[in-house]
Amino acid sequence: MSYSRGGRSDRDDDNGRRDAGSPTVFRIPPYYYIHVIDQNTNVTRIEVGPQTYVRQENQRVTFGPEKMVVVPPRHYCGIENPVCRDKDGNPVVDRLGQTKLKHAELEVRLSQDPFPLYPGEVLKFPVTLLTVVPANSALKIRAVLDFQDDDGVQRTAGDVWLFEGPGTYIPRKETTVDETIRATVINANQAIKLRAKKECKDREGNDRVTGEEWLVKKTGAYLPGVFEEVVDIVKAFILTEKKALRMVSLKTFKDDFGIERKNGEEWLITLKDTEAHIPGVYEEVVGVVPITTLTNRQYCVVLDPVDKDGKPQLGKKKLIRGEKSFFLMPGESLENGIQNVYILGEDEGLLLKANEQFKDGEVQRYPGDRWMIRGPLEYVPSVEVDVVMKRKAIPLDENEGIYVRDIKTGKVRAVTGSTYMIKEDEELWEKELPDMVEKLLNTDLDPLADRFAKKPDEVKSKSQARDKTRVVTFRVPHNAAVQIYDYKEKKSRVIYGPELVMLGPDEQFTVLSLSGGKPKKNHAIKALCLLLGPDFATDIIVVETSDHARLSLQLAYNWYFDVNNKSDEESTKLFSVPDFVGDSCKTIASRIRGAVAQVPFDDFHKNSAKIIRSSVFGYKDGKVGDKLVFPQNNLVITNIDIQSVEPVDQRTRDSLQKSVQLAIEITTNSQEATARHEAERLEQEAKGRLERQKIMDEAEAEKSRKELLELQANSAAVESTGQAKAEAQSRAEAARIEGEAAVQQARLKAQASTIEAESELERLTKAREAELSFLRDQNRMEIDKRSEMTSIEVNKFRQMVESIGSNTLLAMATAGPDMQVRMLQALGLKSTLITDGTSPINLFNTASGLIGDIVPAKRRKRETSEEDND
Repeated sequence: MSYSRGGRSDRDDDNGRRDAGSPTVFRIPPYYYIHVIDQNTNVTRIEVGPQTYVRQENQRVTFGPEKMVVVPPRHYCGIENPVCRDKDGNPVVDRLGQTKLKHAELEVRLSQDPFPLYPGEVLKFPVTLLTVVPANSALKIRAVLDFQDDDGVQRTAGDVWLFEGPGTYIPRKETTVDETIRATVINANQAIKLRAKKECKDREGNDRVTGEEWLVKKTGAYLPGVFEEVVDIVKAFILTEKKALRMVSLKTFKDDFGIERKNGEEWLITLKDTEAHIPGVYEEVVGVVPITTLTNRQYCVVLDPVDKDGKPQLGKKKLIRGEKSFFLMPGESLENGIQNVYILGEDEGLLLKANEQFKDGEVQRYPGDRWMIRGPLEYVPSVEVDVVMKRKAIPLDENEGIYVRDIKTGKVRAVTGSTYMIKEDEELWEKELPDMVEKLLNTDLDPLADRFAKKPDEVKSKSQARDKTRVVTFRVPHNAAVQIYDYKEKKSRVIYGPELVMLGPDEQFTVLSLSGGKPKKNHAIKALCLLLGPDFATDIIVVETSDHARLSLQLAYNWYFDVNNKSDEESTKLFSVPDFVGDSCKTIASRIRGAVAQVPFDDFHKNSAKIIRSSVFGYKDGKVGDKLVFPQNNLVITNIDIQSVEPVDQRTRDSLQKSVQLAIEITTNSQEATARHEAERLEQEAKGRLERQKIMDEAEAEKSRKELLELQANSAAVESTGQAKAEAQSRAEAARIEGEAAVQQARLKAQASTIEAESELERLTKAREAELSFLRDQNRMEIDKRSEMTSIEVNKFRQMVESIGSNTLLAMATAGPDMQVRMLQALGLKSTLITDGTSPINLFNTASGLIGDIVPAKRRKRETSEEDND
């Protein structure tokens, strides 16, 4: 773009004065244009390059210079408010010279020569590439104005149609593109579901109403019509021998097989009908029905079976026995699924129950009848029979049993010692036991252990729970007894061990609640069996002497039960006292307290065993008795062991401790004196033997010392001679070695100095070479940099001068004088001088401007040459 003084438009400033810097001459390059307004007529016209435009005083440049609009091939642009043209294509102007415009209209211009925008024209949308519609796609076109297209079809505003590819769409001002529609690819075993947006005809020519849906199953690309909408892509269901489709009808119609389906009807589609099925628009897939396969050892019962006509028989049942494969029809279901045929062995049976009246062979069965069949056999129950349970004969040993209850009479009995099959009118009965008995039965107790030293809570329970239908058994240990009470007969029986107890349906154990611990506490131990002894029990009691000294006694009682006579009366006595441990301990403690309270502390301390034993066992024939018998339960106490006697009062305990310590001290001192006298006697004897031995040892030592001195003299002579000789030889050898080492050291020092000097020289040489190389490269790079910068500046200045042009520079340099000369020429003046009258004027070279027309002639010649160059 080449014009004088920049490209600003000529405008007045805010005060209405002309901008002094506004250009007068506009050089319009080729394919550029400007808009010029005449301020006298207020008419805007266009000036197209290439030309040099000289603006008049009454003219202003309102736009430009601006490049023309270039529309390349296969492009277009939109012009708003286009200019009116005549038949020859020339713009139409009014009487004032203003170009006429088609206001509020849009003109689409395709590929053509560059064109300018006339005043009032607006580039609505820029130059855009034409839309290429590929194959299997289309543009949805909507008419915004009434027009007749190139095919002669009359289009009305609001009409919609498709422009299908392949092709290039040329836009029109009367149309607009709503969207791009692409074809849907229909693969094998696929279909697309279409819906009509309004009444139309599909591509096969069928009339469609608004909202109607249909399927297109033809394989390939399908381009929906303008009023067609793709709802979904429907995939086919592949059918196999093991799968079928369960369909339901949404509307009365004819399916793909030509069968009329009612609204809500359900049916199956199997492999016999088709290999792949695409659901129609009026049918819905409820689910995939797997095939039901029965082996020769299986059967099933179908509820609500469907007959041959396809009608369900509600409330009926159908028995199907294998080997067979079939699909369940809609509405059918299996009762309890696929069931195995009952195979009964010799010791097995089936308990059956009739749910309706029927004839079982020659036997008439009524609802509610129960009967049992026994093996060996294979049995498939009919639809009128329910299998209550499968029973198996229960093998019982002599020590095992079960409780059986008759459901008709309610009588319960125990069956033991043989294999038993429960009959149809019998059932297993569960015997309930108290929680404590259950706990004691499930504990893993050692009958021979000290049962009175353990609590049931501390004993680990067995992992397996008791089978309540089995006869309750309990192993009575040796020398123990168990009492069992029959609530029905109201009798009790005592069983002595070792024995196995088996409870009847109405029998229960007698639970013993014994005291335990030290001192004894009530109900500390629970037990089923009573140990008959001999055993012992430990207790702690507190007694008080006549002089009020309180003592704590720990006693152990040996006891046993006298069961020589095991009659019913004597056996019942064993369990007549519920807590024999607590009662016996209390009785013995009472007797001991009474006896101790009658004697002082010193007497009790000296004769504690006699006092305690006599208080418990009494005197017989002037001697202390040997046992205590409790006639209520035949408990016999045979012995009392006094384990410890401790005062309860601290002062009494301290006094007793002091007396004991004093006695121990006296005994200890006596033993120390005796030992000391014996030690002194032995010491004197040892000293005499030691002196005599010392004298003998000194004599022997003198003899040995004499021999030692003689040997030392001889060795000293030999040592002095050898030492002198060895010292001389060693000094000579040392001198020789020292001389050789000095020579070797000097040689090594010289070599080290030489190596060090050479290394330092080599290092300095390489350092100087590296420094010189670095300075040389640095200088070369600096020179290259300066050269390149100089070249860049020279090229920059040359390019600037070339881009501006020599003529432009000349015009810029002579713009001021030329303008003054032209102004003078316009005024018809040859020469002029304007001054304010106050500034001095140098008229030294004034006459040179007044001599002839030499300068103006040269100037006119130069201007003529510049115009020719332009």
